[in-house]
Amino acid sequence: MLDLTFAPPTPKTIEGATGPWELVIGMEIHAQVSSEAKLFSGASTRFGAEPNSNVAFVDAAMPGMLPVVNEYCIEQAVRTGLGLKAQINLVSAFDRKNYFYPDLPQGYQISQLYHPLVGEGEVLVEMGQGTARKVRIERIHVEQDAGKSIHDMDPTMSFVDLNRTGVALMEIVSRPDIRGPEEAAAYVVKLRQILRYLGTCDGNMQNGNLRADVNVSVCRPGDYEKYQETQDFSHLGTRCEIKNMNSMRFIQQAIDFEARRQIALLEDGGTVEQETRLYDADKGETRSMRSKEEAHDYRYFPDPDLLPLEIEQAWVDDIAASLPELPDDKKARFMTEFGLTDYDASVLTADVENAHYFEAVARGRDGKLAANWVINELFGRLKKEGHEIGDSPVSAEQLGGIVELISSGEISGKIAKDLFEIVYTEGGDPATIVAERGMKQVTDTGAIEAAVDAVIAENPAQVEKAQANPKLAGWFVGQVMKATGGKANPKAVNELVAKKLGL
Repeated sequence: MLDLTFAPPTPKTIEGATGPWELVIGMEIHAQVSSEAKLFSGASTRFGAEPNSNVAFVDAAMPGMLPVVNEYCIEQAVRTGLGLKAQINLVSAFDRKNYFYPDLPQGYQISQLYHPLVGEGEVLVEMGQGTARKVRIERIHVEQDAGKSIHDMDPTMSFVDLNRTGVALMEIVSRPDIRGPEEAAAYVVKLRQILRYLGTCDGNMQNGNLRADVNVSVCRPGDYEKYQETQDFSHLGTRCEIKNMNSMRFIQQAIDFEARRQIALLEDGGTVEQETRLYDADKGETRSMRSKEEAHDYRYFPDPDLLPLEIEQAWVDDIAASLPELPDDKKARFMTEFGLTDYDASVLTADVENAHYFEAVARGRDGKLAANWVINELFGRLKKEGHEIGDSPVSAEQLGGIVELISSGEISGKIAKDLFEIVYTEGGDPATIVAERGMKQVTDTGAIEAAVDAVIAENPAQVEKAQANPKLAGWFVGQVMKATGGKANPKAVNELVAKKLGL
């Protein structure tokens, strides 16, 4: 495991006209379950399908249609709970949350309120310099998504697409443990990373597969500590929920604006009304959407069409045994096994596909050298061209081949860069390219010594300067490398230059 120091929460403080205020943030993450079928029907979940083409009779709420629980969706939610070190409830139940939306044909959403599938867990959020914050998970409940209303295709009509209706969601609810905008974004990043490692949600925020509802309130210094002692939420101030955030940058901006809005309101003698708000990214502000409903407003009651969900501990144990290596464990192993720095290991494990690629390159090779080439050369090039690791024209086997050629001394670092460019743009086996194009490094000390002697003989004035100032010996090294087309072994060149100059 990672050697982390758990730091106490450091709240962001905003100085108001009447004194300092602190932020308190809780989050509800809606993560779409990675499943080919919906929660209560066999309809496809494929993104980008023609509108209303992925709709079963039960999704459209046709009379007499009854929901049937998709076992795989439940398994994915259990897997998520285990990955977050959460309590798995062997008995849970579905409830009806009643409200009307044009894109929710039933007039209610099947969700879980009183008896969720997953109980308390935690997420460790690294805050840099070996420190971490523990954000408590209150619960994870499984529910169905609504459809999508489209208002910009016609000036007089709205359209409804029911393709998302009935898609399985995991609502991951945190405690109010987050104390600032940056920490909120870091929490979402870490949670998304874990979900992608587990394979339970693809985390695609652009497609709406991961969305955040952010609850923001402000309080005076010391009030949060009172809440921790008493668990009395009144110490935290009235919260407002910012709905459907799908960008780390916008999450931070929305939190900062909303906190300052609440502070200005309170300092002007007003009160904060509990409500749901939306963030307008163009204007950089939140605006009221509706008053914040409580549970009784939705008239929750047990869904009469669904029996309580009972699962066996042995089934949960089997899922736990199949869990993949999670980000923190993988990072710790990379640091130990490959001798990587904390920073390099963090970069390489930030995304599960990146981690798999690096490990394939580094297996049986120089781990530090492999990390350097993956991060600096490959990732740098892909980022510049707007590509992901899945789009890389250089396979892990090819890059591993380049690392091997460097480690064996067959090519120098300079030649390796030229070789990487060839492989990136033309493809091919690195070893074959080196052999066919005469790129092999010159290691014959006799040939290198002859080149050093020639450069020294041609530059007597530079010899005197270098003997007076040894730092100038690098000039000779550069001239020798130039004369040999960059193929001379740099270490041998440096040693011979120093010897010949008497340094």
